[in-house]
Amino acid sequence: MNRIAVFNLREFDEAEWFERYGKELGLEISGCADAPDVTNIARVTEGCECADIITSQITRELMEEFARCGIRYLTTRTIGYDHIDMAAAKEFGIRVGNAPYGPNGVADYAVMLILMGIRNMKRILERTNIQDYTLQGIRGRELADLTVGVVGTGRIGRTVIRHLSGFGCRLLACDPFENEETKRYASYVTQEELWKEADVITLHAPLTEDNFHLIGRESLAKMKDGVVIVNTARGALIDSDALIEAVESGKVGAAALDVVENEFGLYYYDHKSDVLSNRQLAILRGFPNVTVSHHMAFYTDNYTKTVIRDSLESCRRFLEGKPNPWEVG
Repeated sequence: MNRIAVFNLREFDEAEWFERYGKELGLEISGCADAPDVTNIARVTEGCECADIITSQITRELMEEFARCGIRYLTTRTIGYDHIDMAAAKEFGIRVGNAPYGPNGVADYAVMLILMGIRNMKRILERTNIQDYTLQGIRGRELADLTVGVVGTGRIGRTVIRHLSGFGCRLLACDPFENEETKRYASYVTQEELWKEADVITLHAPLTEDNFHLIGRESLAKMKDGVVIVNTARGALIDSDALIEAVESGKVGAAALDVVENEFGLYYYDHKSDVLSNRQLAILRGFPNVTVSHHMAFYTDNYTKTVIRDSLESCRRFLEGKPNPWEVG
């Protein structure tokens, strides 16, 4: 029976599905609760050719260690794979796969964050928690009166647009690759037009070299005063320092961030007694009009089952030399 090395294996929600799908696919699981590092890779991957990870940063050093231990295929239980050094994977002959999950979870979450942003929900909840039931300073806006700009119209962006179409708001879209489904609900515009016209901007683009810090000082200056920014995609799409300045100046009226820069090694761990080094996150969390959650827009029951099943199926197909729709490099 083929063995699969699984890192960051969570007992409370993943273990039963790895056991179930492992049996169905004829795979034995070599599990580890920790992220891969140079001290545990050799032990966990013994007898394995495939490794299954999640959001751990896979550097060149770790890729070399995986290769040294006989790993030929690395799959991540995520859509994005920017946490993996793809150049190193190619250098060491390791192929890489991802596990795209359904778009509804992230799309639902993005719409929720949009509504929380325009209705000042963070401040409302904080007041309610201390029995402050006043109204001053928490008047919201109605979505039907606003223009929402959606950056990225892949599966998730398209779903967000479809969901938002029921609210009666004007919808703008921006993507190098236009698609017909989006045109049923939204108008494609240039990036410059979207920055200028949108009251709310929600990000659903992958992180690439070209759109690193897509939202920064220059693009923020072109936006409406009081713009609401939502990010459920990748933290580095936004320059955190520029966003902090824009919130402080009032250029950004609200932000709702499920992802932030430099989150690797921080999220999904209990740090309540630690002094964190991510100063930008601490500042953003302190603003009354900025909502921060810990990269969990994807996290639904459907997601958990889907990514485990597909990541293991991806490994099985690699081992059997079959066509593999999940392979990305």
